Amino acid sequence: MNQFKEKLYIIIFEADTPLGKAWDIALILSVLASVLVVMLESVESLKLQYDMYFEVAEWLFTILFTIELVLRLISTNKKAKYIFSFYGIVDILSILPSYLAMISPGLRSLEIIRTFRLLRIFRILKLNRYMIASSSLSNALNASKPKIIVFLGVITTLAFIMGAIMYLVEGKENGFTSIPKSIYWAIVTVTTVGFGDVVPKTALGQLISSLLMILGYGIIAVPTGLVTSEIVHQKISEGRNDLECSSCGEKMHENNAAFCFSCGHQIGE
Repeated sequence: MNQFKEKLYIIIFEADTPLGKAWDIALILSVLASVLVVMLESVESLKLQYDMYFEVAEWLFTILFTIELVLRLISTNKKAKYIFSFYGIVDILSILPSYLAMISPGLRSLEIIRTFRLLRIFRILKLNRYMIASSSLSNALNASKPKIIVFLGVITTLAFIMGAIMYLVEGKENGFTSIPKSIYWAIVTVTTVGFGDVVPKTALGQLISSLLMILGYGIIAVPTGLVTSEIVHQKISEGRNDLECSSCGEKMHENNAAFCFSCGHQIGE
């Protein structure tokens, strides 16, 4: 039994094995598909035509994510720690609304929380180590690419979440007729474009909109800062080599250095 739990833990929590990678890919596809169903279900014309299919798909995803949660709890020895961790709470929020709606139809509106499944994708995102590059803009952009991709992923997630929240807060009577349209509003707002074709009418909606616009000013500066940081880092790195210290693993020593600047161990031994 312990051997089974160990193998299960490696598959679920480790992404460096073939089965672990396959598990993560399957999870990503399931998460994206479930969020897509939630989005399409909010479109009135599609819901009227395909309501039964949306219902079946949602329960399939709910059962799938329930099995996933059970397997995670079986495989880990720190069950309480996992349940109360960030991703443990997200896992529970992913399935709870469907079960609550089954118990009480009046709680069906809470199913919008399922959009938080998108956050689970960040379990398997890992920042790659950056290569030492020359001080050219093209190499700086290339070096910044992993950070920028993660940054864009965070902004996309933020737009999904804020769009879903505004769809609940404002509703169809104020122009937020579906989740996709609400996400469009969130993207327009966070980029400070502000077309004005969809605007919040309630006090809470206007407060959320104001916070999102203020946040947008900071978000715009992030990609520029990432690239600039890489250029500065490359300038500092000029005149250094990529020899690794066998004692501490530190790199980027000066070309004529005989000892590691971090631990003092002789380089090359």
